[in-house]
Amino acid sequence: MIKTIAILTSGGDAPGMNAAIRAIVRSARINGLDVYGIHEGYKGLVEGGEKFVLMGRKSVTNIISLGGTILGSARLPEFKNLEVREKAIENLKQHKVDALVVIGGDGTYQGALALKKMGFKVIGLPGTIDNDIWGTDYTIGFDTCLNTVVEAVDRLRDTCGSHQRCAVVEVMGRYCGDIAKSAGLATGAELVITSETGYDEEKVLANARAYREKGNRHPIIIVTEKITNVHALAEKIEEHTGIETRATILGHIQRGGSPTASDRILAGRLGNAAVEILLEGGNGVCVGIHSNQIITTPFEEVLTNKKNIFGEYESLIRTLS
Repeated sequence: MIKTIAILTSGGDAPGMNAAIRAIVRSARINGLDVYGIHEGYKGLVEGGEKFVLMGRKSVTNIISLGGTILGSARLPEFKNLEVREKAIENLKQHKVDALVVIGGDGTYQGALALKKMGFKVIGLPGTIDNDIWGTDYTIGFDTCLNTVVEAVDRLRDTCGSHQRCAVVEVMGRYCGDIAKSAGLATGAELVITSETGYDEEKVLANARAYREKGNRHPIIIVTEKITNVHALAEKIEEHTGIETRATILGHIQRGGSPTASDRILAGRLGNAAVEILLEGGNGVCVGIHSNQIITTPFEEVLTNKKNIFGEYESLIRTLS
Protein backbone atom coordinates (compact mmCIF):
# COMPACT_ATOMS: atom_id res chain seq x y z
CA MET A 1 0.00 0.00 0.00
CA ILE A 2 1.35 3.40 -1.03
CA LYS A 3 1.49 6.04 1.67
CA THR A 4 4.27 8.35 0.47
CA ILE A 5 5.44 9.38 -2.99
CA ALA A 6 8.23 11.62 -4.27
CA ILE A 7 8.54 13.83 -7.35
CA LEU A 8 11.57 14.97 -9.32
CA THR A 9 12.17 16.85 -12.55
CA SER A 10 15.18 15.98 -14.65
CA GLY A 11 16.91 16.95 -17.88
CA GLY A 12 16.01 20.14 -19.69
CA ASP A 13 13.30 22.23 -18.07
CA ALA A 14 10.00 22.62 -19.88
CA PRO A 15 7.10 25.04 -19.36
CA GLY A 16 4.33 23.17 -17.55
CA MET A 17 6.58 21.15 -15.26
CA ASN A 18 5.39 23.25 -12.32
CA ALA A 19 1.77 22.68 -13.30
CA ALA A 20 2.48 18.93 -13.26
CA ILE A 21 4.15 19.15 -9.84
CA ARG A 22 1.13 21.05 -8.56
CA ALA A 23 -1.29 18.44 -9.90
CA ILE A 24 0.67 15.54 -8.41
CA VAL A 25 0.94 17.17 -4.98
CA ARG A 26 -2.72 18.17 -4.77
CA SER A 27 -4.00 14.86 -6.11
CA ALA A 28 -1.76 12.96 -3.69
CA ARG A 29 -2.83 15.04 -0.69
CA ILE A 30 -6.52 14.59 -1.52
CA ASN A 31 -5.89 10.84 -1.51
CA GLY A 32 -4.14 11.00 1.86
CA LEU A 33 -0.60 10.54 0.58
CA ASP A 34 2.50 12.36 1.79
CA VAL A 35 4.65 13.93 -0.92
CA TYR A 36 8.34 14.75 -1.10
CA GLY A 37 9.75 17.08 -3.70
CA ILE A 38 13.30 16.15 -4.62
CA HIS A 39 15.44 19.10 -5.65
CA GLU A 40 17.94 18.88 -8.53
CA GLY A 41 16.64 15.70 -10.13
CA TYR A 42 18.60 12.46 -9.83
CA LYS A 43 21.51 14.38 -8.32
CA GLY A 44 19.29 15.38 -5.39
CA LEU A 45 17.93 11.85 -5.20
CA VAL A 46 21.45 10.55 -4.65
CA GLU A 47 22.56 13.33 -2.30
CA GLY A 48 19.46 13.01 -0.11
CA GLY A 49 19.22 15.07 3.09
CA GLU A 50 17.93 18.59 2.53
CA LYS A 51 17.23 17.81 -1.13
CA PHE A 52 14.11 15.94 0.06
CA VAL A 53 11.40 18.46 1.01
CA LEU A 54 7.94 17.53 2.30
CA MET A 55 5.27 19.28 0.20
CA GLY A 56 1.65 20.24 0.81
CA ARG A 57 -1.05 22.27 -0.92
CA LYS A 58 0.59 25.56 0.03
CA SER A 59 3.91 24.39 -1.41
CA VAL A 60 2.40 24.54 -4.89
CA THR A 61 0.22 27.63 -4.56
CA ASN A 62 0.61 30.06 -7.49
CA ILE A 63 3.10 27.92 -9.41
CA ILE A 64 0.76 26.82 -12.21
CA SER A 65 1.73 29.81 -14.37
CA LEU A 66 5.48 29.64 -13.73
CA GLY A 67 7.94 28.40 -16.34
CA GLY A 68 10.92 26.24 -15.44
CA THR A 69 10.71 23.95 -12.42
CA ILE A 70 10.61 24.90 -8.75
CA LEU A 71 12.35 21.61 -7.95
CA GLY A 72 15.26 22.40 -10.21
CA SER A 73 17.12 20.02 -12.49
CA ALA A 74 20.67 18.71 -12.85
CA ARG A 75 22.60 16.24 -14.99
CA LEU A 76 24.03 13.13 -13.34
CA PRO A 77 25.77 10.80 -15.84
CA GLU A 78 26.98 8.70 -12.91
CA PHE A 79 23.41 7.51 -12.32
CA LYS A 80 24.15 4.69 -14.76
CA ASN A 81 26.39 3.16 -12.09
CA LEU A 82 24.71 0.57 -9.86
CA GLU A 83 26.24 1.84 -6.62
CA VAL A 84 24.93 5.35 -7.34
CA ARG A 85 21.40 4.06 -7.91
CA GLU A 86 21.63 1.97 -4.76
CA LYS A 87 22.36 5.15 -2.82
CA ALA A 88 19.29 6.77 -4.41
CA ILE A 89 17.03 3.89 -3.35
CA GLU A 90 18.55 3.97 0.13
CA ASN A 91 17.59 7.65 0.41
CA LEU A 92 14.06 6.93 -0.79
CA LYS A 93 13.64 4.16 1.76
CA GLN A 94 15.09 6.35 4.50
CA HIS A 95 12.27 8.84 3.85
CA LYS A 96 9.76 5.96 3.63
CA VAL A 97 8.94 6.79 0.01
CA ASP A 98 6.95 4.02 -1.66
CA ALA A 99 6.91 5.33 -5.25
CA LEU A 100 8.57 7.96 -7.41
CA VAL A 101 7.11 10.17 -10.16
CA VAL A 102 9.68 11.53 -12.62
CA ILE A 103 9.06 14.34 -15.11
CA GLY A 104 11.38 14.70 -18.08
CA GLY A 105 12.53 13.22 -21.37
CA ASP A 106 14.43 10.17 -22.60
CA GLY A 107 17.32 10.51 -20.15
CA THR A 108 14.90 10.83 -17.27
CA TYR A 109 13.02 7.74 -18.40
CA GLN A 110 16.25 5.73 -18.69
CA GLY A 111 17.01 6.50 -15.05
CA ALA A 112 13.45 5.61 -14.07
CA LEU A 113 13.62 2.29 -15.91
CA ALA A 114 16.87 1.44 -14.11
CA LEU A 115 15.18 2.08 -10.74
CA LYS A 116 12.17 0.01 -11.75
CA LYS A 117 14.44 -2.92 -12.64
CA MET A 118 15.88 -2.66 -9.12
CA GLY A 119 12.40 -3.19 -7.70
CA PHE A 120 11.32 0.39 -6.99
CA LYS A 121 7.95 1.73 -8.16
CA VAL A 122 8.27 4.53 -10.74
CA ILE A 123 5.88 6.43 -13.01
CA GLY A 124 7.04 8.82 -15.76
CA LEU A 125 5.53 12.02 -17.16
CA PRO A 126 6.76 13.43 -20.50
CA GLY A 127 8.27 16.86 -19.83
CA THR A 128 10.31 18.13 -22.78
CA ILE A 129 9.85 20.86 -25.37
CA ASP A 130 11.06 18.61 -28.21
CA ASN A 131 7.91 16.43 -28.24
CA ASP A 132 10.18 13.45 -28.92
CA ILE A 133 8.67 10.94 -26.46
CA TRP A 134 6.99 7.79 -27.78
CA GLY A 135 3.66 6.96 -26.12
CA THR A 136 2.16 10.44 -26.14
CA ASP A 137 0.94 12.77 -28.87
CA TYR A 138 2.22 15.78 -26.97
CA THR A 139 4.78 16.37 -24.24
CA ILE A 140 4.51 18.96 -21.48
CA GLY A 141 6.21 22.12 -22.74
CA PHE A 142 5.92 21.51 -26.49
CA ASP A 143 2.96 23.81 -27.09
CA THR A 144 4.55 26.69 -25.17
CA CYS A 145 7.82 26.26 -27.04
CA LEU A 146 6.01 26.13 -30.37
CA ASN A 147 4.16 29.36 -29.63
CA THR A 148 7.44 31.04 -28.67
CA VAL A 149 9.04 29.95 -31.95
CA VAL A 150 6.03 31.03 -34.01
CA GLU A 151 6.03 34.48 -32.41
CA ALA A 152 9.75 34.87 -33.08
CA VAL A 153 9.45 33.78 -36.73
CA ASP A 154 6.46 36.06 -37.29
CA ARG A 155 8.54 38.98 -36.00
CA LEU A 156 11.45 38.01 -38.23
CA ARG A 157 9.17 37.83 -41.27
CA ASP A 158 8.00 41.39 -40.57
CA THR A 159 11.51 42.80 -40.58
CA CYS A 160 12.72 40.53 -43.39
CA GLY A 161 9.85 41.71 -45.55
CA SER A 162 10.75 45.33 -44.86
CA HIS A 163 14.41 44.83 -45.83
CA GLN A 164 14.05 42.08 -48.45
CA ARG A 165 16.12 39.64 -46.37
CA CYS A 166 16.14 35.87 -46.07
CA ALA A 167 16.03 34.51 -42.52
CA VAL A 168 17.60 31.23 -41.42
CA VAL A 169 16.19 30.31 -38.01
CA GLU A 170 17.68 27.58 -35.82
CA VAL A 171 15.30 25.89 -33.38
CA MET A 172 15.69 23.08 -30.85
CA GLY A 173 14.78 19.45 -31.48
CA ARG A 174 18.04 17.71 -32.36
CA TYR A 175 16.54 14.24 -32.86
CA CYS A 176 12.91 15.18 -33.47
CA GLY A 177 11.74 17.80 -35.94
CA ASP A 178 8.30 18.44 -34.43
CA ILE A 179 9.17 21.99 -33.34
CA ALA A 180 10.59 22.92 -36.74
CA LYS A 181 7.87 21.24 -38.80
CA SER A 182 5.00 22.61 -36.71
CA ALA A 183 6.49 26.11 -36.65
CA GLY A 184 7.14 25.92 -40.39
CA LEU A 185 3.54 25.07 -41.12
CA ALA A 186 2.20 27.69 -38.70
CA THR A 187 4.37 30.51 -40.08
CA GLY A 188 4.35 29.66 -43.77
CA ALA A 189 8.08 29.00 -43.86
CA GLU A 190 9.45 28.26 -47.31
CA LEU A 191 11.78 25.47 -46.18
CA VAL A 192 12.14 23.29 -43.07
CA ILE A 193 15.24 21.18 -42.42
CA THR A 194 15.21 18.49 -39.72
CA SER A 195 16.94 15.23 -38.85
CA GLU A 196 14.05 13.45 -40.60
CA THR A 197 14.30 15.44 -43.85
CA GLY A 198 18.08 15.24 -43.97
CA TYR A 199 20.37 18.03 -45.12
CA ASP A 200 21.50 18.52 -48.71
CA GLU A 201 23.19 21.91 -48.97
CA GLU A 202 23.07 22.01 -52.76
CA LYS A 203 19.30 21.47 -52.72
CA VAL A 204 18.91 24.18 -50.08
CA LEU A 205 20.86 26.65 -52.21
CA ALA A 206 18.91 25.61 -55.30
CA ASN A 207 15.63 26.19 -53.47
CA ALA A 208 16.84 29.59 -52.30
CA ARG A 209 17.69 30.56 -55.89
CA ALA A 210 14.26 29.34 -56.99
CA TYR A 211 12.60 31.58 -54.39
CA ARG A 212 14.39 34.59 -55.84
CA GLU A 213 13.43 33.68 -59.41
CA LYS A 214 9.80 33.51 -58.26
CA GLY A 215 10.12 37.00 -56.79
CA ASN A 216 10.29 35.92 -53.15
CA ARG A 217 13.12 37.95 -51.66
CA HIS A 218 12.39 37.30 -47.98
CA PRO A 219 12.05 33.51 -47.52
CA ILE A 220 12.08 31.88 -44.09
CA ILE A 221 14.17 28.74 -43.60
CA ILE A 222 13.79 26.84 -40.30
CA VAL A 223 16.56 24.43 -39.26
CA THR A 224 16.80 22.17 -36.23
CA GLU A 225 19.93 22.43 -34.10
CA LYS A 226 23.10 20.43 -34.85
CA ILE A 227 22.17 20.01 -38.53
CA THR A 228 24.58 22.64 -39.83
CA ASN A 229 26.22 25.94 -38.97
CA VAL A 230 23.35 28.32 -39.72
CA HIS A 231 25.59 31.40 -39.90
CA ALA A 232 27.75 29.73 -42.55
CA LEU A 233 24.59 28.62 -44.39
CA ALA A 234 23.27 32.19 -44.35
CA GLU A 235 26.51 33.43 -45.91
CA LYS A 236 26.30 30.80 -48.67
CA ILE A 237 22.65 31.63 -49.43
CA GLU A 238 23.53 35.31 -49.75
CA GLU A 239 26.49 34.47 -51.99
CA HIS A 240 24.44 32.22 -54.27
CA THR A 241 21.26 34.30 -54.48
CA GLY A 242 22.25 37.90 -53.88
CA ILE A 243 19.54 38.09 -51.19
CA GLU A 244 20.79 39.56 -47.94
CA THR A 245 20.56 36.70 -45.42
CA ARG A 246 20.76 36.58 -41.65
CA ALA A 247 20.80 33.67 -39.22
CA THR A 248 19.01 33.68 -35.87
CA ILE A 249 19.54 31.04 -33.18
CA LEU A 250 16.59 31.05 -30.78
CA GLY A 251 18.40 28.86 -28.25
CA HIS A 252 17.19 28.51 -24.68
CA ILE A 253 14.58 31.25 -25.05
CA GLN A 254 12.44 28.38 -26.37
CA ARG A 255 12.45 26.67 -22.97
CA GLY A 256 11.38 29.60 -20.84
CA GLY A 257 8.18 31.50 -20.24
CA SER A 258 4.79 30.96 -18.71
CA PRO A 259 3.15 27.75 -20.02
CA THR A 260 0.22 28.05 -22.39
CA ALA A 261 -3.25 26.99 -21.32
CA SER A 262 -2.81 23.81 -23.35
CA ASP A 263 0.38 22.85 -21.49
CA ARG A 264 -1.16 23.65 -18.11
CA ILE A 265 -4.18 21.45 -18.83
CA LEU A 266 -2.03 18.63 -20.19
CA ALA A 267 0.26 18.78 -17.15
CA GLY A 268 -2.71 18.77 -14.79
CA ARG A 269 -4.32 15.77 -16.45
CA LEU A 270 -1.10 13.75 -16.59
CA GLY A 271 -0.09 14.65 -13.04
CA ASN A 272 -3.45 13.60 -11.61
CA ALA A 273 -3.38 10.40 -13.69
CA ALA A 274 0.07 9.49 -12.32
CA VAL A 275 -1.25 9.45 -8.78
CA GLU A 276 -4.35 7.46 -9.75
CA ILE A 277 -2.22 4.90 -11.61
CA LEU A 278 0.06 4.44 -8.59
CA LEU A 279 -2.93 3.95 -6.31
CA GLU A 280 -4.25 1.30 -8.72
CA GLY A 281 -0.95 -0.58 -8.53
CA GLY A 282 0.66 0.75 -11.70
CA ASN A 283 4.44 0.70 -12.06
CA GLY A 284 7.12 1.15 -14.70
CA VAL A 285 4.95 3.07 -17.13
CA CYS A 286 4.89 6.50 -18.75
CA VAL A 287 1.67 8.49 -18.73
CA GLY A 288 0.75 10.11 -22.02
CA ILE A 289 -2.11 11.36 -24.13
CA HIS A 290 -3.40 9.92 -27.40
CA SER A 291 -6.51 11.17 -29.21
CA ASN A 292 -7.24 13.22 -26.06
CA GLN A 293 -7.32 10.07 -23.91
CA ILE A 294 -4.88 9.33 -21.09
CA ILE A 295 -2.79 6.24 -21.87
CA THR A 296 0.14 4.38 -20.28
CA THR A 297 3.14 2.85 -22.03
CA PRO A 298 5.92 0.73 -20.46
CA PHE A 299 9.29 2.47 -20.17
CA GLU A 300 10.88 -0.25 -22.32
CA GLU A 301 8.52 0.49 -25.22
CA VAL A 302 8.90 4.24 -24.93
CA LEU A 303 12.69 4.04 -25.00
CA THR A 304 12.91 1.68 -27.98
CA ASN A 305 10.55 3.50 -30.37
CA LYS A 306 10.83 6.74 -32.29
CA LYS A 307 7.73 8.73 -33.09
CA ASN A 308 7.02 10.96 -36.06
CA ILE A 309 3.40 12.03 -35.72
CA PHE A 310 3.97 15.20 -37.75
CA GLY A 311 5.60 13.47 -40.72
CA GLU A 312 2.83 14.61 -43.05
CA TYR A 313 3.69 18.23 -42.27
CA GLU A 314 6.71 18.00 -44.58
CA SER A 315 4.58 17.60 -47.69
CA LEU A 316 2.12 20.21 -46.46
CA ILE A 317 4.92 22.76 -46.05
CA ARG A 318 6.10 22.09 -49.61
CA THR A 319 2.56 22.43 -50.91
CA LEU A 320 1.69 25.63 -49.05
CA SER A 321 5.02 27.48 -49.17
